[in-house]
Amino acid sequence: MTPSETTSTNPNLTERLERCREILRSLGGVVVAVSGGVDSSLLLALAVEVLGKDNVLAATAAGLIHPAEETQAAGTLAESLGVELVEIDTTQLLDQRVLDNPADRCYWCKRLLFGQLLELAQRRGLSAVASGSNAADAGEHRPGARAEEELDIACPLRDAGMTKSDIRQAAREMGLGSWDRPSRACLASRVPYGRPLDAETLRRIELVESALRAMGFTQYRCRDHDTVARLELLHDEIPLALHRREQILQTAKAAGYVYVTLDLEGFRSGSMDETG
Repeated sequence: MTPSETTSTNPNLTERLERCREILRSLGGVVVAVSGGVDSSLLLALAVEVLGKDNVLAATAAGLIHPAEETQAAGTLAESLGVELVEIDTTQLLDQRVLDNPADRCYWCKRLLFGQLLELAQRRGLSAVASGSNAADAGEHRPGARAEEELDIACPLRDAGMTKSDIRQAAREMGLGSWDRPSRACLASRVPYGRPLDAETLRRIELVESALRAMGFTQYRCRDHDTVARLELLHDEIPLALHRREQILQTAKAAGYVYVTLDLEGFRSGSMDETG
């Protein structure tokens, strides 16, 4: 079912949505970077609403550091909106500046990916590339935002002043199934800075997180500390972890971990930044 246009019952949100539409309209044609999350889902839906399907192309990253779940969600979204989706396989794209996993890894990764999307836009005759960055992102540690600025990537949600709560409300009112989808991040964010990334490490992280999702957890991270899997879960889902203790242990050890720990501080986005 195609999401419908909305004018929110919240007048402030309605104003911000109209501003976002104006920004998109000014672009003429756009490649929208989508991850399957709520931010980029709303952006893509608004772009199709304003510009029409023929002037919008969805693109998503796939490969080494990107969970298959995210790529599949992006495909489902694009299909529901009737928009073509291009998958950018970053496996060969990533260079040593990403694989060495420095503190600014996200910057280099985003710069490489957005560079590919700009080339794609040029080939397809579209004037811009847009990302789902929102207004709240400006106050967070986001090295990738520097790449957006340097490459002149459009950020309509951010520039319209839309926060995460605005985006979830608008997505719900438009009938987007992703409106309550928990925030995700690339698999590389589970590995401490300075430890090089490799396919085996990323594979076992994804195996554990896929199992956690299947067990019913809604927000989770498997932080990889070599032989140790440090699990971050929502506080109110910790009892479920104790109930599923044996299943979690078996899954993590089968994936290659020797020890499995439960972080009592709970889930928190960007916890690897705490130790820099």
